[in-house]
Amino acid sequence: MMISFTRAEGTLVVILALAVAPYFLRLGASSLWDANEAFYAETPREMLASGDLVNPTFNFRPRLNKPPLSYWIVVPFYKALGESEAVERLAIALGAMIMIATAYGLGRAMYSNEAGLLAALCLAIAPRFLMFSRRIMIDVYVSMFMAGALLLFVLAEKRPGKRRLYLTLMYASAGLGVLTKGPVAVLLPALVLIIYLVIRRRPQRLREMMLPMGLLIVALIVLPWYLAIYFQHGWTHIESFILRDNLSRFAERAWGPRRGFFFYVPVVLGDLFPWALFLVPLIWFAIRKLLSARPEPPDAENAARQSRLSLVLVVWVVVIVAFFSFSKSKEDLYILPAYPAIAALIGGGLARFFKSRESARQDWMRWMLLALSLITAAAGAFILYLFAGETQPYKLAGAGSIGVFAIAGGLAGAIGALLNKTRTAVLTTAVTMIACNWVFVLATLPDFERYKPARSLCEVVASEASSGAMIGYYRTAYPSMVFYLRRPIFEYYDLAEIEAAFSSGKEVFCVLTESDFQQLRARLPAETRVLASHPILQVKLRGILDRVEPPRVLLISNKGGPS
Repeated sequence: MMISFTRAEGTLVVILALAVAPYFLRLGASSLWDANEAFYAETPREMLASGDLVNPTFNFRPRLNKPPLSYWIVVPFYKALGESEAVERLAIALGAMIMIATAYGLGRAMYSNEAGLLAALCLAIAPRFLMFSRRIMIDVYVSMFMAGALLLFVLAEKRPGKRRLYLTLMYASAGLGVLTKGPVAVLLPALVLIIYLVIRRRPQRLREMMLPMGLLIVALIVLPWYLAIYFQHGWTHIESFILRDNLSRFAERAWGPRRGFFFYVPVVLGDLFPWALFLVPLIWFAIRKLLSARPEPPDAENAARQSRLSLVLVVWVVVIVAFFSFSKSKEDLYILPAYPAIAALIGGGLARFFKSRESARQDWMRWMLLALSLITAAAGAFILYLFAGETQPYKLAGAGSIGVFAIAGGLAGAIGALLNKTRTAVLTTAVTMIACNWVFVLATLPDFERYKPARSLCEVVASEASSGAMIGYYRTAYPSMVFYLRRPIFEYYDLAEIEAAFSSGKEVFCVLTESDFQQLRARLPAETRVLASHPILQVKLRGILDRVEPPRVLLISNKGGPS
C-alpha cells in the first residue's frame, strides 16, 4: 500500500531520515562497553567457534542465564560480515529501527500519518535511546518483540478482517520475546490484555483471542531450546534462570543502588528527552476529558475507536512502568518496551495540538514548548561547563559544538513558542537534537575511547604474553578482554586469589585500579611491574564538577617491563 504525504509530512520524513542516520555511523569507532555489551558480542563468537548453537558460553564457560535468541541474532551477521564491534552493533541498530518503525505504526494506526511520523521522530532523536542502540543490549531486542506484539494487537483491533493473521503474528512476536529474555515477554502483554478488557467490561472477549493457538505458537518457538537444554543438563539451568535470575530480581535487591518506587519517572523524562515533557499536558487533557461530559462528535464511532485504542497504549505504559516499579531490582532499561507506546501517545498529542483551535490547548502547547526550549538551552550550557572548559580533565571532543547547538536551538525554539509558531518550534527542537546526536556520534564517542581501557590494554597483553600466561582483572570488570584476546581470562575479587596467581610461577597479566595496586604492592613479587596505565571515566558528577583528575587502571605483570 502506497502512503502519500502532505508537504508537512514530507518535511517530517526528511527530518526523520536525518535522525536515524547516526544509528549507523562509525559503529566500529569505539570499543566494546563493559560489561553488558561484552557478553552479547563474545558469546555468539564463541558459539560460532565451537559450532554449538544450543549451549551459549562466555569466557569459554557455560552462560545459560539467558535464552539464546539475542546471540542467535548476531550469529548470521558475524558469519556474513566478520566478527567485529561494528558488525555486532549493526544487528542492534536494526532492532532499534524496528522499534522506531513500531512507534510510527502505532501512531499511524491510532491517530494519523503525521502522528506516526512524530512518534517515530520522538523516539529516534532521544539521545539515550540512540546510545542504547549503538551497543549490544538484550533489552532492545526483547523490547522490539514486545512492542511488536502491541502493534499487532492494535492492528487486529482496528482491522477485524485480518484479525487472525495479526493475532498469529502477535503470538509469534511474544514467543520470540520469551526466547530472548524469558517469561516476562509474554506475562506483561497478557496482563495488559486482561486489564484492558476488564476496563472495557468485556472479559468475555478473551475467547476471541485464539488463546489455544497462541499458546501453541509460543510453545513451538520456545520449547525446542528448553527441551534441548533439559535433555543435556536436566532442570538445573532452567530452574536457575526462571527462579533465580527472573523471580529473585523482582523479589530481592540483587545488586546496584537502592532505588525508590518512583525511580522510573525521571528515567522516562530523561530517556525520551526532550519531548517527554509533553506527557504533562497530555495527561492533563486526558483527565479533563474523562471528567467532562461533552456531546458526542459527528464522527462518534471513529472517536470511540480511537479512544479504545489509546486506552491500550495507556494500559501498556502503566502496566510496564508499575510492574518494574514494584521490583526490588531496578534498571532503567527494564521499561524500554513502553517507549514506542509513549512515543505514539506523544506523537498523537502533538498532531492534535497542531490542528486544535482550542485556546487552552494552544496555551498549554506554547508554555510547554517554551519550557522545553529553555531546558534544552540550559542543558547545552551545562554541557559546555562540564566537558568543554580548558581546565576540565574530562574535556571531550564535540562537547563545545553540542553545547552551542543546544543553546542556539533552545533559544530559537523559545522564540518560536513566544511567537505562537508551534510547529516551527517543535521541528526546531527536533533538528537541534539531531545535530547534537550527529556530533556525539562522529566526534564525542570516538574521543571517549580515552576513558575505555580494555582494548588498548589488551593490545599490550597480546604483544607481551605467552600462550601459557594467566590474564585477567582484579576487583574491577572488563569482560571485553575475552573478545579482544580470544582466550580465557580470570576474574578475581579476593585477595587470596590474586596472591595465589602471582605465586603460581606463571606469567600473570592483571588489570586493576591504581588504588588497589598500591594496597597490594607489598604482597606481590618484587619483579611485578606496571606495563600500562589508562584513565577511566569518573561517573560521579561531584568528581567532574570538582575538576578531579580521572582515576586510572593499571596493567601489571610479573614478566617485567617499564615501571
